[in-house]
Amino acid sequence: LMSEPGSEGYAASKGGIYSLTHALALSLAEWHITVNSISPGWIQTHDYEQLRVEDHSQHPSGRVGRPEDIARMCLFLCQDENDFINGENITIDGGMTKKMIYRE
Repeated sequence: LMSEPGSEGYAASKGGIYSLTHALALSLAEWHITVNSISPGWIQTHDYEQLRVEDHSQHPSGRVGRPEDIARMCLFLCQDENDFINGENITIDGGMTKKMIYRE
């Protein structure tokens, strides 16, 4: 959803996942298979306590993400009663892609 200079390959792969998600959702619909994707933002997988106040405060949610933030959405999407969510890309980034300016 956002890019930096020199990230063309990364950006193309993410765009491919986005497009593949909605194409597969349509192709697999006759078998009642739903297909969704998740676009995680900054998810800190280790040394969370080493993050600075500035790291957390630049997220509208007030914190950097953790792996369990992504895991909860995966579990939600896998529940049978959530079969009306199909072909969607879900951004889990604490609101960062809604901002215009980021700090280092």
